[in-house]
Amino acid sequence: MNHPLSIRECVDLQAFNTLDVDANARYFLDLEHEEQVPVALDWAMDRDLEVLVLGGGSNLLFAGEFPGLVIHMANRGRHWERVDGDEATLVLAAGENWHESVLYAASSGYRGIENLALIPGTAGAAPVQNIGAYGVELCNTLESVTAYDRKSRQWCCLDTGDCRFDYRDSLFKHEPGRYLITAIRLRLSRARPLQLGYRDLEEYLANLPQKNLDPLAVAEAVMAIRRRKLPDPCQLPNAGSFFKNPVITDAAYEALKATYPDMPAYPQRRGVKVAAAWLIDQCGWKGYRNERVGVHNHQALVLINHSGGSGGDILALAARIRASVKERFGIVLEMEPGVVGGDGLPSVSG
Repeated sequence: MNHPLSIRECVDLQAFNTLDVDANARYFLDLEHEEQVPVALDWAMDRDLEVLVLGGGSNLLFAGEFPGLVIHMANRGRHWERVDGDEATLVLAAGENWHESVLYAASSGYRGIENLALIPGTAGAAPVQNIGAYGVELCNTLESVTAYDRKSRQWCCLDTGDCRFDYRDSLFKHEPGRYLITAIRLRLSRARPLQLGYRDLEEYLANLPQKNLDPLAVAEAVMAIRRRKLPDPCQLPNAGSFFKNPVITDAAYEALKATYPDMPAYPQRRGVKVAAAWLIDQCGWKGYRNERVGVHNHQALVLINHSGGSGGDILALAARIRASVKERFGIVLEMEPGVVGGDGLPSVSG
């Protein structure tokens, strides 16, 4: 079936990013059908335009206007395939709302992604960041992604190994712009154990009989915990965790522990992960506000745009936070959201 492109010019992107930053796209397309992908990319290539693929806009920061084509993934659809006993594969179109998909799976009795409830964004964006929360990462359940490879100009199916997942990392971050994801497949189960070992979740569920727990109850617990800690982007514009939890060497951790014995830390296969929120809080940033932007008063990882700040305002605050953490702890924080336009996040010297 032929679905012609409906490309608009000079589109305001403020409603398409959860930081509520004002920016414009020269060209904009709501992509609703998979077969439109190569046509749209050829259209942009013929005009020598840069392409930005946009999902829910929850993990990016507009630092300037975008002079190319924004492809907004608006394709929807979800269905079960390869149902086999307690196992089943849930297929999600890239434009599907991630949180709604988590609740759909949990309500159907399938386990695997319930700990990832209330994470903003779309299904197609989830593999890029390898989203994770409360002891679970997307890579634990992802079976494959369907994507268009802009380098080979062919469709491909990438399995978990192909995606090169790591902590908040993936192939798609190392080769930005190459793959345009149109669908993901998640391998879920009615029988797999619930993941309840994360401290906040364990404490929240401590008084509930374990035998009565199901994936929906876990998802609801995660939602309650997240709402207690994190602001709703619809009420207070933000992009969730603005910095990654840094992983440092064992030697660096031991040196810091001697001075800061209460520093939260989590051993990894290589090195030790430390809590970025704790580092930022120790530098006095939690609750900071200037006239436009600030740091949330309950969660130091969350930068907020409370009064119409620009992307430059947010980047300037992020740079000050990074500099203070580097000066005190010798750790350089890495930003989670991608920066579109402008010069990106200033480097930290030293």
